[in-house]
This record gives sequence, C-alpha cells and structure tokens, in this order.
Amino acid sequence: MITELGHFALILALGVAVVQMIVPLVGAHKGWRGWMDLAVPAATIQFLLVLASFLALTYAFVTSDFSVQLVTLNSHSAKPMLYKVSGVWGNHEGSMLLWVLIVSLFGAMAAWFGGNLPQRLKARVLAVQSSIAVAFLGFVLFTSNPFIRIAQPPFDGRDLNPLLQDPGLAFHPPFLYLGYVGLSMAFSFAVAALIEGRIDAAWGRWVRPWTLAAWIFLTIGIALGSWWAYYELGWGGFWFWDPVENASFMPWLFAAALLHSAIVVEKRESLKSWTILLAILAFGFSLIGTFIVRSGVITSVHAFATDPERGVFILMILAVFTGGALTLFAARASSMEARGVFGFISRESALVANNILLAVSSFVVFVGTIWPLIGEIFGRKISVGAPFFEAAFTPFMVVLALILPVGAMLPWKRAKLGRVIKQLVPAFALAVAVGALVWAMQTGKTALGPIGMFLGTWLVAGAVVDVASRTGRGSLSNRVSRLTRLPRSDWGKLAAHAGFGITVMGISGLMAWSIEDIRVAEVGQPFTVANYEVTLMDVTQEQGPNYMSTMAEIRVVSDGGATTTLYPEKRVYPVQAMPTTEAAIANGFWRDIYVVIGDPQQGGAWAVRTFIKPFANWIWAGTIIMSLGGLLSLTDRRFRVAAGAGKSRMQGVPAE
Repeated sequence: MITELGHFALILALGVAVVQMIVPLVGAHKGWRGWMDLAVPAATIQFLLVLASFLALTYAFVTSDFSVQLVTLNSHSAKPMLYKVSGVWGNHEGSMLLWVLIVSLFGAMAAWFGGNLPQRLKARVLAVQSSIAVAFLGFVLFTSNPFIRIAQPPFDGRDLNPLLQDPGLAFHPPFLYLGYVGLSMAFSFAVAALIEGRIDAAWGRWVRPWTLAAWIFLTIGIALGSWWAYYELGWGGFWFWDPVENASFMPWLFAAALLHSAIVVEKRESLKSWTILLAILAFGFSLIGTFIVRSGVITSVHAFATDPERGVFILMILAVFTGGALTLFAARASSMEARGVFGFISRESALVANNILLAVSSFVVFVGTIWPLIGEIFGRKISVGAPFFEAAFTPFMVVLALILPVGAMLPWKRAKLGRVIKQLVPAFALAVAVGALVWAMQTGKTALGPIGMFLGTWLVAGAVVDVASRTGRGSLSNRVSRLTRLPRSDWGKLAAHAGFGITVMGISGLMAWSIEDIRVAEVGQPFTVANYEVTLMDVTQEQGPNYMSTMAEIRVVSDGGATTTLYPEKRVYPVQAMPTTEAAIANGFWRDIYVVIGDPQQGGAWAVRTFIKPFANWIWAGTIIMSLGGLLSLTDRRFRVAAGAGKSRMQGVPAE
C-alpha cells in the first residue's frame, strides 16, 4: 500500500510541477500577481509530494519489501541498515528519484527564502526550475519507475553491488547530486533573467549563493568519491580520469568559473553575457554527466545503466534545456551590454583570465572523455588515459595557480601591478625556498614534486598576504582588530585558496614520491619497503554480516622503531559472488602506509602490495578546507541581504 501511495504521490508531483511551470510564467508575462503568487505554494507542495514518494521507496528498502522489483535487485535482508538506506540511491531508478527530490528541494528553498526577489523574477525562476522537475519526473515515471511490483516476490534479494557497501559511497552520490542539481538554480536564474531582459548587480548577488552552495556540495562529493577510490579499490590511487569522474569534475570547474564571474557582475556590472553563458554551461555539463552515466555510450566502472532508450530521453532533455537556453541567450545578447569599463591590469582582467583557464580546462577534459566515442563512430578504437589528461590539463592549472594570488589582490577597474607584486615578494620568496628545499632533499630528479610544492606554498602564502594586506598600516593591535572585522567572504576566500594550494601540494607529492612494492610474502618473513620493515604475521578467515573475509595481520616497523599493525582484507559477498579489496592504511601527516592482501600462492605464501604514499591526506585536507571556505563565504551577511535598489529597479521592468 505504501509503495502505491509513493507512486501516486510522484504522479501528483508531476501534475503540480506542470502547473508551476506554466501559470507563474504566464502571470509574470501578463503582470497578474495572483498567478505569480501561485509559484510559492506549488513549489512547496511539489517538494512535499516528491519527499513522500522518496520516503515510501526508502520504507520498502528498510523493511526489505521484495515485492518491489527495485528492492529485490538492490537489497538483501542480511545487509546492514546503512546500506539498506543507501541502496535507495545505489541504482539507476532510485538515484533519479533522489535527483528529482533535490530539484524540488531547491525550488522550494527558492520559494521559502526568496522573499527579497522581485516578484516577476521569482515567478520566472520557480517556473524554469519546475520545468526541469517536469522533465525528470517524466523521465522517472515513463522510463525508470522505481515502484514496479513483482507478482511472485522472491524469498530474498540479490543484494547491492558490494563496491557500494561502504560509508564513503553511501554519502558520495547525495552530495554530488546536491551539487549537480544546485547548478540548476543558477541555470534557472540565468534563463529567468534572459526572459526578463535584465541582468544587473542585484542579479549577480542573487545567483552567487546558489552557485556557491552547489560548488561546495560538488567539492565534498568529488572528495568523497576520490577518498573511496583510494582506500577501497586497493590500487593506491585517488583519481583515474574515468568518464564518470570527469562527468562530475567538468561542472565543478564551470561552477568555480561562474562564482568568480558573478563577482564581477555584482561589483562592476561587467561580464554579464559571459556569466549567463557559464550558468548555462555549468548545468549543461551536469546534464552531460547524467547522460554519460546512464546512457551506456561510454564504458565506465561507475555507470548506472546502459539502456539506450534512457540515454535518448536524457539527450532530449539536454538538447531542450541547453539548446533552448543558448537560443534565448543569442536572442537577448543586446540586453547584456556591460556597464563597467576596466583596464588590462585590474581584478576584472584577472577574473577573466581565471574564467578562461577554468572553462578551457573543462573543455579539455570533455574532449578527452568523448574522444574514444568519436573514434568508435569512425571505426577506430582509441584509448584516452591518464597521460593525456595530465599532459593536457596540468598546464592550465599551473598557470591558474601562478596568477591566482596576484589577481586576488589587484584593485578593481585599474591597478598597478608593481605595487601588488611588491606585497607578494615574501610569499614568492617562501614558495621558492620550499621548492628549492624539496628539490635538494628528493633523491630522484623529477620536477613534479618541487614545482607542486612551490605552487602550493605560493597559493597558501599569497592567500595569507591578501588577507593581511586588508588590515592596512598601523600598530599590531589595530591590524588584529581590523582582521576580526573583515567580512566572512574574505576569510572564506582565504580558506578556499589556501585549501586549493594544500590540495596541489598533496597531489604533486603523492604522484612524485609514491613507492610501490608488490611481492609474494611468506608468513613471518620480514621484507623492507623504503624505510619500513614489513612482516606478514598471519592470515585468517572471518565472517562478516553479509560477506566472508580473508583478513591478514601485517606488522610495519619504521626505522625509528615505531610499530604499526594493519589488517587488510579480501571480502567475498556470496549473494553476488563478487570479491572486494579492503586496503589497510596507517594514516600520517607526512605519509600513508598502505597495504593490500592479494591471492594465496604456493607454499602458504600470499601476494602483498605495499605502498608508501607521501602527502596523501593533504589532498582531502585541502578539499575539506576549500569546502569550509565556501561555507564560510556562504554565511556572509551580504548574501542574506537583498539588493534593495536592484529589487526596486527590476520590479518595474515590463515583461517582454
């Protein structure tokens, strides 16, 4: 009964979404206040109906209702409760329902917290957002219904993919979807502004919080996926340049560019057309990611579905929304004339360079991702792997890292470059010193480590100098007092830029100095890896809640005498007859010791892989700091205060 109610609620939500898509839009065009006001209750009702549907599906998973086909295919009665719940979105149908839930949630939040928006703009934003919900509700109901019943339910289910039965993967998809769908709000604001025919500083202020929230969620989601790949898959890496990984990375890059571009619109009323275009492309690439994951056109270990029918439906959604928005963008080009004029050396110019580097690097990733598909169309098998992406993508990030501290300190409109460079001399000297020290200490001749450490130090030190420069001159106590009064967005920028620098150091250190040892190890016979003595002490068989485990006990002794005991596992999930690798990691500030137990060998020996991973945790520490920086900026009072003048101006703009 609850399953049927969930299905019925989803059908009702589609009806409400259609009303919300049409009525407020007509009301905004005609100037009918009552029709525009309908958008707010409709958005709330739509969200509550989709939430009821999602809770009904969750109830079916939690109670192991195997009369529901989706539960049978993706759950098991012996599965831990966390993975019963995460099983709701650990499949195509359930994940699309989560997608729709988040679309309706963002629409409802815009209705609840958009009291400072001009009425016509608000009505149009909610109508455009509801049109996205209509498309995906139709997709779920007509091609991916999660509530299909089985006439003769089985005794038990087929279990969730064992690789997804992990805390990192339990929370990775929701955060990614919050990021993907969060960009739909920036898209809705962009299209609404194009319909209205007006983009000004107030619009830039309104769109930035939604973009910032989406960027934060995407950052957390990507970091969780990277962390999971590092400790769960047993290969010792954190990024594989897989098509699905790229699918989340591309909109993240566009969202970062959009954030910086919206600042220029808000502060200087420049880059209007570029900002609108970035908002369209950011959400467009989110839809491209959805298409890649669910169409089967590109092979990936992360793919949810390989049904061409579903792929065509998503491609149609992509064509309608992105193509329609770009057409409207072309038609409204004359209304996006920039007001602010700026010199070649200015913060505006630095942000333009920032945007170009981020956008072009995203297109580089896109080309590398789809190139195998293009080759296949023309009858050629082409493989594009990490070497291509690292060679083509890295130069853009190096240039971005070099200009970021300088650009962040340049004044608006016109600037004297020499004055800013003079302030950054200590930061540059420190970065050079760190790079030189690393070069002198490393045993190999690779330049990756020293260059990465130089760039990371330059970013962190530059961010600190930027904040310190805002305190002006005077006594230490006065400067500290001014620091405490700085806006939260300034502190958020410091954290985000410094977090980026820390991540750069972590990636370069891990890639430059990682040590890997693969061998057949005898029980009780020590062997040496770098400065560590490693001994396979024992291997035992253990029984988990829904798996069987081969667990090794491995002792690691450092040259200083410190002893660490690690317990790597190989698990087998009987229901799906699928093995997984559970690496054991001794985390440290400077390095990780990472061990994996392999298959048994002749004579009672075992295959053992040992990695020494320098600076590994700096990667995720940096992403956490970046996310906290975004969150700190999001709490800035200026994001919560309406642009009163802009509101009054836009309120009186006639519909066109």
